Amino acid sequence: MFQQNLSPVGDSLALSALCATLPLLTLFVLLGGLRMKAWVAGLISLGVSLAVAVVLFGMPVGQALLAGTEGAAFGFFPILWIVINAIWVYNLTVASGHFDVLRRSFEKVSPDQRIQAMIIAFCFGALLEALAGFGTPVAITVVMLMALGFRPIKAAVVALIANTAPVAFGALATPIVTLAAVSSGASDDPRLTVETLGAMVGRQTPILAVIVPLVLVLVVDGRRGVRQTWLPALVCGAAFGLAQFVAANYISVPLADIVAALVAAAAVVLLLRVWTPSEVLTAERAGAEEDELERAGSSASGRRQPHGVSTSVTSSTGRAATPGSGSGAGAGSASDDTPVHDSTSEVVKAYAPYGVIIAIFSIVNIPAIKEFFADEPYTYSFSWPGLEVLNPAGEPVATTTFAFNWLPAAGTLMILAGIITMLILKVSPADGLRTYGRTYVELKSAIITVMAVLALAYVMNLSGQTGSLGAWLAGTGAAFALLSPILGWLGVAVTGSDTSANALFGALQVQTAARAGLDPVLMAAANTSGGVLGKMVSPQNLAIAAAAVGMAGREGDIFRKVIGWSLGLLLLMCILVGLQSTAVLSWMVP
Repeated sequence: MFQQNLSPVGDSLALSALCATLPLLTLFVLLGGLRMKAWVAGLISLGVSLAVAVVLFGMPVGQALLAGTEGAAFGFFPILWIVINAIWVYNLTVASGHFDVLRRSFEKVSPDQRIQAMIIAFCFGALLEALAGFGTPVAITVVMLMALGFRPIKAAVVALIANTAPVAFGALATPIVTLAAVSSGASDDPRLTVETLGAMVGRQTPILAVIVPLVLVLVVDGRRGVRQTWLPALVCGAAFGLAQFVAANYISVPLADIVAALVAAAAVVLLLRVWTPSEVLTAERAGAEEDELERAGSSASGRRQPHGVSTSVTSSTGRAATPGSGSGAGAGSASDDTPVHDSTSEVVKAYAPYGVIIAIFSIVNIPAIKEFFADEPYTYSFSWPGLEVLNPAGEPVATTTFAFNWLPAAGTLMILAGIITMLILKVSPADGLRTYGRTYVELKSAIITVMAVLALAYVMNLSGQTGSLGAWLAGTGAAFALLSPILGWLGVAVTGSDTSANALFGALQVQTAARAGLDPVLMAAANTSGGVLGKMVSPQNLAIAAAAVGMAGREGDIFRKVIGWSLGLLLLMCILVGLQSTAVLSWMVP
C-alpha cells in the first residue's frame, strides 16, 4: 500500500510541484520542440513519470507499474474503443462510396470552406460531443473536413479548436455530473449540485462559443476569412452561446450541447438563404493558394508537405488506400469539374450512419435505459488487482477502481451503429470485417500513444505528482481566482478528459475557495471551463486527430499550431473568472 505525500522533495511543496512538472515538460518539449513522434514521446515521458514517482515521490516500483497498467487499460477502454470504432464507421462509408455523396451534400449547403468549418467542426462536432465525447467529435469531423478538400493538418487543427466550448457539457454533461459528485463531498455548500454548477459553467463557456467560430475562420483563411465571413461566424457563435446559456440555466444541463448545436446549425443555414460571402473559398482555390505558399516557403523551411498532399480530396486526406475502398476517399474529388447528381435515396444513405449514431446514443442516454445498463451484467466495477493507494488524508483513491461498462460503452454503441450502417449501405460482412481489421492497423501508432499518455496520467495522479501541482497552485490565496482555470487546463492536458480533470481537481477547487474566501461554485465551474481549453493540446486528442488524417508521427506539427490558441483562450478564461470573483462580474454567479 502506498500513501501519497504532496511534499516529498525536501519537504517543500513548491520544489515537489516543480519536480512533478518534469513528465509534462518532457512530453511537450519532445512533441512541440523536437517534433518527435507522439508514440515515442509518450513512452519516454511515461518513463520519466515512473522515475519521478519512484525516486522523488517514494511510490513503490510495483505500485507505480500497476498504476501505469491501469492507465493504459483505461486508454484502450473506453477511449480508444470509441475512436477505433468511430473511424471504422467512417471507413465503411468510404468503402461504399457514400462518403463522397455526403461531401457533395455539404457542398450544396455551402462550397465555402469557412462555412463548412463552422457547420461540421463546430455544430456537428458539438452534437457528437453532446452524445459521446471522449474524442469522438475529433475522430469523425476531421475526416468529414478532409472529404471536403481540407488539407490534413488544417482539418486536424480546425477539428481540435472547434472541440472546446461544447466539451463541458459533453456526453450529456458527464463532466459536470462528476464535478458535482466530488465537490459536494468536499464542501457543505448546498449549491454544489449539477443544476447550479451547470448554470455557472453556462455563464462562462458561451463566451468561448462566440469567439471559437471566428477563430476557425481565421485558421481556415486568415484575416481575409474574418473580413468576409465574420457575419456567419458571429451568428453561429452567438446562437450556440445563447442556446447553451438558456439550456444550461433554464431547460436541462445534460441537453445543453444538443440544443446549442441544433440552434447554431439552423441559424447558419437560415442565414445562408439570404446572404453569401463576397468571395467563395472553394477547396480548389484554398488548395491552390496553399500550394503557392508552400512553394514560396519550402526553401526557407527546408521541409515540404508529405507525398500525396495536393488540392484533390484523395491526396488531401492521405487516405487513397482506405480499407475496402476502390477509389479511396477522393472519388469524385473537389477538383472534379464534372457535376454529379445524387439521388435522394443515396443522400439519405450517406447521412444514415450519423443519424444512426445520434439515434442510438439518444436512446441509450434516456435515464431509465441508462440506469438499466449501469449495473451488472452490463457494467462491472472492480479494484485494479494489487493497486492500493491512499490519498494524503489516508482515504482510498477512487481511481484505483476500474469500470468496465462493456455494453453501454460509447465504443460498443459505435459497433452497433457500424453493423446497422453495413446493412443500410449494403457492405458485406467479409468487407466489414476486413475494414475493421485494417482500421486497427491504420491506428497502431495512435493506440500506442493514447495508452502511453493515459498510463503517464495515472502514474502522475496516483503517485501524487498532479496533486502536488494542484496544491501548490491552490496556495496562492485570493489570486487563485485567476489561476483556477489553469488547474482544469492542466488536468485535461494530461488526461484528455474534462471528466477526469474534474474528478482530479474538483474537491481541491472548493476546498481552496473556502480557505481563500472565494465562491466554491465559481471555482468548481472554473475547473471545467478552463479544462475545455486543454482538450486541443492533450496528446491523447492530438494522436486521435493525427491518426484520423493519416499523419501519425506528426502530432508535434499539429501541437505547435494549436498551443497558441489554447493558451490565448485560457488567458481569456482566467480573466473572466477573475472578474467574476470580484464585484465587477459577481452578479454572474448563481
